Amino acid sequence: MGPMAELAVTRFSAAVAAVTSAFGDPTRRKVYLFAREAPDGVTASEVASHFCLHPNVARHHLDKLAAGGYLEVETARSSLGSAGRPSKRYKAAGPPPALDGTAREESLLVALLEGALALLPRPVAEEMAERVGFEYGRKLAQSMSPAEGQLSFRTALRAVADALTAHGFAARAERRGPSLALIKESCPFFDAAQQHPVICAADRGMVKGMLSALSGPLSVSAEWSAAEWSSRAMGDATCATSLPA
Repeated sequence: MGPMAELAVTRFSAAVAAVTSAFGDPTRRKVYLFAREAPDGVTASEVASHFCLHPNVARHHLDKLAAGGYLEVETARSSLGSAGRPSKRYKAAGPPPALDGTAREESLLVALLEGALALLPRPVAEEMAERVGFEYGRKLAQSMSPAEGQLSFRTALRAVADALTAHGFAARAERRGPSLALIKESCPFFDAAQQHPVICAADRGMVKGMLSALSGPLSVSAEWSAAEWSSRAMGDATCATSLPA
């Protein structure tokens, strides 16, 4: 790979990491900031009380943030005994992400992506985008469940949907006939992908990278060979990935 291609990889990697750090849900951003300001972390009950949410809704937001690697989870049993469900405390993990994306920042990210892609022929750019997305997805999945064993493909796909949602994709996993589908209602790449659809390869790479880390490379290889995918940026009705159940 030549120096120009290496430069493109570096720029593209930086842009992907920045774009996917965005939070799509305003309540979740507030929950994250609340947790970050608490030195000892927060519980779902504390979040529910502070924001007047149902405890299940508060837990949902906290688990989404944990799935995205923004919060760490500590479990501890009640001091009254070991019986019962262990309580979870959620603490901020790593440096704070940029939560207040401005038009200027978004324009800079698009410019970085466009500049990187313009340096390369489309086949090379697409291969690079998928490779960068794959590595990012693997790292993200490792932060989600570093101590757990491999998950079933169905469970892993649901975990991928949760992680993508925490990163602004509004994703869900559902059954579609004989297949399992990963549906994305929104995408932080969308505006840039409309101009450069090759960016969708980064999305595919992220999904493959997360599934590879959570469910195993052999499972991903077998499932992905029969996968079908669609992209709104490329004119399809939805952004979706369908894989054999």
